[in-house]
Amino acid sequence: MKSFLRSVLFLSAASFAFAQQPAPSNNDFIRTKSPVIALEHVRVIDGTGAAAKADQTIVISGGKIAAIGASGSVQVPKDAEHIDLTGYSALPGLVGMHDHLFYPAAGGLYHDMPFSFPRLYLAMGVTTIRTTGAIEPYFDLELKKGIDAGKLIGPKMNVTGPYIEGEGSFSRQLHALKDADDATRTVAYWAYEGVGSFKVYNVLTRAELKATVDEAHKHNIKVTGHLCSIGFREAAEIGIDDLEHGLTVDTEFFGGKAPDVCPNPNQAVAAAAKLDVNSPEIQQTIKTLLAHHVAVTSTLPVFEQIVATRPDEPKKVLDLLSEDARNAYLANRKRIADNKTSAWPAMFQLEMEFERSFVKQGGTLLAGLDPTGIGGDIAGFGDHRELELLVEAGFTPLEAIKIATLNGAQFLGEDAHIGSLAVGKQADILVAKGDPSTKIEDIENVEVVFKDGVGWDSKKLVDSCIGQVGIR
Repeated sequence: MKSFLRSVLFLSAASFAFAQQPAPSNNDFIRTKSPVIALEHVRVIDGTGAAAKADQTIVISGGKIAAIGASGSVQVPKDAEHIDLTGYSALPGLVGMHDHLFYPAAGGLYHDMPFSFPRLYLAMGVTTIRTTGAIEPYFDLELKKGIDAGKLIGPKMNVTGPYIEGEGSFSRQLHALKDADDATRTVAYWAYEGVGSFKVYNVLTRAELKATVDEAHKHNIKVTGHLCSIGFREAAEIGIDDLEHGLTVDTEFFGGKAPDVCPNPNQAVAAAAKLDVNSPEIQQTIKTLLAHHVAVTSTLPVFEQIVATRPDEPKKVLDLLSEDARNAYLANRKRIADNKTSAWPAMFQLEMEFERSFVKQGGTLLAGLDPTGIGGDIAGFGDHRELELLVEAGFTPLEAIKIATLNGAQFLGEDAHIGSLAVGKQADILVAKGDPSTKIEDIENVEVVFKDGVGWDSKKLVDSCIGQVGIR
């Protein structure tokens, strides 16, 4: 009993001492929030695909870009805070179009990361995200309210409703649709609750997809999908607006595919991986997507992790994982390395070629990271890796930046406010040392991120998340 009492007293004292430590305020992570700021002698990469401009000045006032032009030609207000950015580049804040707020755990469950993920997105210059599927949609909506009110740290959020999914879901946390009427009711309910997008998933019928699309469009809300039971061409003809992951999840090339049935994903990948990007089957899919104005979201980082020949995550990413999450990730990578018959090396290369062909023919490509998979692809850092992989796929750095900024803003209908650097737009600006317009890897050198004119310290935000991914 005495031992027990001593333990209670010790824990009580420790709790009291901990409570006396002042919690860091949001202001501790802000580098500057002057009413007027002049970013001087900076290279401007405006997000439109235009060539970078050296030695520019950006004036931020009232949270917006008030002026932008060659240094010396821009009139800077007398009360402005001057920041010399010689050797740095300014880009639009990234618009992450497949940026969840949850992380994979054991047993088919997924945990929301309310602390680490919003901070890491913002720290890496992802100033706007579409959550693209929610496990806990009320959590996402309340987090958005807190961020919008300035109480919490994080990016602007387009909250996607809960996964629209049938029986046999990837997680027991999701509702399973009964029929098309259930899909209509589900969409109507969450549209009323305030979500900005919907995502359909692996196991649903064409009737359920049509009901989802029809009801969402009544509310002027777009629908995207990670599909399996429905092929891409079928989904395009039904009226879907966007398709996630590209060919990596398109099952229509599997010879044994039955209507409204999700085949074995490994068999479907193996079938698709044998095709050439210029084959009639893949080119017909591209033509169908173009004819119906369907966008595609590239999420190369999550698939890179299941290709044994691709590099492991760097130490700076592993340091952000909890011990359990880090061990699980490394064990997963070893398991993948032991699989000598995987179709994923060929599939990964084909997906890169598909995305290039799709864009060359006029398709709209969006960018995200999808922080799920085997656990190494995490908020913010995965968004940077997506840009690097787009360049590896054959896009120029300027094209990749446009895909990850202006394309996403246009799809969301927010391009009047975000997505490029122009007078009158919100001052959502990623500042990185170096020149990502010629060396895309320089985007990793982000030091300060402006969101609505407030400059956040990237390193401080990242440091606050060390060891936290997988926990909170």
